[in-house]
Amino acid sequence: MTEFVPLAERIVDALLEHRPRLATHVGDHRLDDRLPDLSASAVAADVAMLRDASHALSEIDELDLDPAEQVDHALLSSLVEGELFELTDLREHEWNPLAHNPGDLLHALLARPFAPAQERLLALVGRLAAVPDALATARSVLRDVPRIHAETAMGQFAGTATLIRDEVPRLVDEAPESRVVVQRVAREAVRELDGFVAWLAGPADDPAGPTREPRLGRRLWEARLWHTLDTELSAARLLELAWANLDRVTAEIREVAAELVGGPADDATVRRALDLLADRHPDDGSIVDLARVTLAETTDFVRAHDLVSLVDDPCVIQEMPEFARGVAAAYCDAPGPLEPADVSTFYCISPTPADWPADRVESFYREYNDQMVRNLTVHEAMPGHFLQLAHARRYRGSTRVRALTGSGVFVEGWAVYAEELMVRAGFGGPAVRMQQLKMQLRMTINAILDQLAHCADLPEAEAMALMTGRGFQEESEAAGKWRRALLTSTQLSTYFVGYTEMADIAAARPADVPAGRWHDRMLSYGSPPPRHLRTLLGH
Repeated sequence: MTEFVPLAERIVDALLEHRPRLATHVGDHRLDDRLPDLSASAVAADVAMLRDASHALSEIDELDLDPAEQVDHALLSSLVEGELFELTDLREHEWNPLAHNPGDLLHALLARPFAPAQERLLALVGRLAAVPDALATARSVLRDVPRIHAETAMGQFAGTATLIRDEVPRLVDEAPESRVVVQRVAREAVRELDGFVAWLAGPADDPAGPTREPRLGRRLWEARLWHTLDTELSAARLLELAWANLDRVTAEIREVAAELVGGPADDATVRRALDLLADRHPDDGSIVDLARVTLAETTDFVRAHDLVSLVDDPCVIQEMPEFARGVAAAYCDAPGPLEPADVSTFYCISPTPADWPADRVESFYREYNDQMVRNLTVHEAMPGHFLQLAHARRYRGSTRVRALTGSGVFVEGWAVYAEELMVRAGFGGPAVRMQQLKMQLRMTINAILDQLAHCADLPEAEAMALMTGRGFQEESEAAGKWRRALLTSTQLSTYFVGYTEMADIAAARPADVPAGRWHDRMLSYGSPPPRHLRTLLGH
């Protein structure tokens, strides 16, 4: 009989060998000088490896494993099957240029001092030198790119070129002996990136250019949803629960609005309360500083109320790099579970684009007002993503499987639950409670939007009306979310499903266990899908 632990470790090594992006993300630096190879021959070899792994895993008798290893077996099997689906059914690398952007892999070497500058520069030279071939591969495999993906990629690839121009010289200054070779490969990489942006722009002026719909259609979307969520929840049931939650939260936000500003508990009062809160907001020059203030506030609150154990890991708040903009307003970039160095988590916030008119900038910051930034910091940092991922990095099992299989449902579900946890404990009073409920409306509508956009040909006008009407969103936020729904698929559903399942697990806390200790237990197993968390908790 095949032993699971050595088999799992061999499969983990094979996955990392085929996926430099995954390796860098989880903190394994052995492939830091490589870019992903998405050529037809490399993808075929990858598919063969995955099929061999799937067959070997199917021969394991799960009943012979302890509970933690049973979970690891299920997680690794799900990862392998999900990767096979992505490469053989969805084939996103053949139509989505964003899959070919090397920006995050270059940024990982520039931003975090996990090794001496000279060592990181050697890896950087390898990746910069690989850019021309990687972009040549992209040109050869990309077909019929959806226009919205091409437009977003043009901005992100231009941002990658800016990253090289601006940040590489700073790292070279720390190890000047590499200056000549780095400058040479950097110039060539920038030239190729600029050329690729021009290549992407070409079809936009061609009447016979891209015709592919960014919408996946129900068959592909539901299949991807199954792999993304790793839950028994059907698409139809998900939509039913989301509409019901929208009604529940609408009633609640009306009551809180009436408490805050007086008047009847109706939509007009909600808008009046939100308008009042929106009047106090940051701008491009102050939003990062405001986030720093709110991180200190939220950390003090979590400590004072013993909501979950804190960590001493550093969290750095900064502007979102240009190569990553165009999808979300903020994100948390944490060190990987296998990262051996003591390095920071980045909480990144995107300022408004330089070409936005003043009224759109004002709309953005009315959405991301002072109180919304407090709620955003709860989600992205404390006690949301930053704290949860720091706990996850401390998990050690008999295999590295948990490090490779972080569930977006768990991660986003915890962060949304954390928003509710904080306001129910009194953080920020009714003002932050209003923004947290608005975010609940948003994440619920996200799930509705995700499904209807990809499966039911939801018109943009109806989507905008849903978000600005029932979701009380500013026009700029709604426009950005519509783009995100078309650019991504199934990710927007992870927030609602994750919140629903994580809140249920939190509510199952035994009567004799303090809330803070129960939260610690919930965060002590890595980031497995919630159904596996129930198993690990014995529920």
